[in-house]
Amino acid sequence: MQNKLLSIQEAVARYTWDGMTYCNGAALPVGSCSIVFGKEMVRQRRKHLNVICHCGSQQINLLAAVGAVDRVEVGFSGLEVYGFAEGLNRAVTSGKTRIEDYSNGAMALRFLGGALNWPFVPATVGIHSDQQRCSADYPDEYPCSRKIPEIRDPFTGKKYGVFRTIRPDVAAIHVTMADIYGNAIMLGTEWNRFEMSRASDKVVLVADRIVHTDCMRQYPNLVRIISEVVDAVVYWPYAAWPQASPGLYDSDEEHMFYMNKMMKTEADTEAYCDQWVNSWHSHKEYMALIGEDKIEKISRTATAFLMDPYRKWIRSDAEIGDLQMAAGR
Repeated sequence: MQNKLLSIQEAVARYTWDGMTYCNGAALPVGSCSIVFGKEMVRQRRKHLNVICHCGSQQINLLAAVGAVDRVEVGFSGLEVYGFAEGLNRAVTSGKTRIEDYSNGAMALRFLGGALNWPFVPATVGIHSDQQRCSADYPDEYPCSRKIPEIRDPFTGKKYGVFRTIRPDVAAIHVTMADIYGNAIMLGTEWNRFEMSRASDKVVLVADRIVHTDCMRQYPNLVRIISEVVDAVVYWPYAAWPQASPGLYDSDEEHMFYMNKMMKTEADTEAYCDQWVNSWHSHKEYMALIGEDKIEKISRTATAFLMDPYRKWIRSDAEIGDLQMAAGR
């Protein structure tokens, strides 16, 4: 098997481009999401993105705030207790970004259809409502007949809607732990990261921990993403910060509120990026920016026990460094 470890910089340079259809694995707006991958896309100035999110997160909030997103398809776009996603809201209300709204149930079905390579999925949710009748892609057409068109069941004769399936160019999926080949275990809510990994043409895993493959062999039933569908693995502890990674760290509530507030205006977004996105060049600098006190605080999570079965297989930073050198990266 191939060692797929890549640096965050090389993963974004190799597997992203302007105008791509991009999705990111997010477990609720406050949970696991490949936030650092989105930050690196901002650093590399990706633009004209078509972003598909099961749940919105600070990643889409940031990408929209800097003007990198032309279009969004989403099941839920808020930030829960942290308020409306100010960057996304500004991008949409200004006309820079159009947002096509579905339910979380619809997004789950669409990812499943993409994973199974179906041309469409029968719609059992989101029909007979403005989710079906209103379309950002066809704003002058109401009721819209092209977003969730109707078909007739050949067995019963009944009419149903149909969803277009989701087949992204690239998925950046946050996982709790992965081996160097791309086998991964996710703790906490999954939110279709399994289907997303099968539906996407290219898959990059962003992992908080790298473990020995023996860990995957010990718990094969928990390996929801397998090496055969993965193109690259990025090792980046605290990759979901300021959001949470169950078993490892809680969300940084102070920074979640602050970050969202800073996305509200273009000037504040630029100031935020100067300090929190563009100022680091290595993981050591990234961690220093978060700060030892904050890292200690969010790492005192009540979910830490979830990692207990896997601790003996976690590779050290020194081991991972050697593996990265061996891979020529």
